[in-house]
Amino acid sequence: MKLEPFLQDHGIGYEKHTHTRIYTAQGLAHAEHVSGYLVAKPVIVKGDSGFTMCVLPAPKHLDLNRAAEVLNEEVRLATESEMTELFPDCDLGAEPPVGALFDMKTVMDESLREDELLVMQAGTHTEAIKMSREDWQRLCNPVVAPIAAD
Repeated sequence: MKLEPFLQDHGIGYEKHTHTRIYTAQGLAHAEHVSGYLVAKPVIVKGDSGFTMCVLPAPKHLDLNRAAEVLNEEVRLATESEMTELFPDCDLGAEPPVGALFDMKTVMDESLREDELLVMQAGTHTEAIKMSREDWQRLCNPVVAPIAAD
């Protein structure tokens, strides 16, 4: 997985944790003993201009209409086979929400701005990364917009 060298190359401090095998962002929150609102989960959408990584808190869902408005194009969720191609070094469903690592435009839900720290999967179902939200935001340079729904 290229995440750790990528963070190190960009001078980003982080903590790496190992946990039991989990398959959901809310499960990651439970395993890491943090609120689901601190867990950043990626949702990949595809439009005419390509793929975009939308990042939102674990308890929220992506509002596709809002994402389409922000991106100014029709979008749909990426398929499982597209995800496998986009993230070949990651376990399916454990992609880190670091669009810059994958040369992907990133849109962040505005509610994440309230968090000092973010927890995220590190490419496997058994590893997590904790880092400052400011560092993550500086690294990914996301568009910030209200893209999440309860």
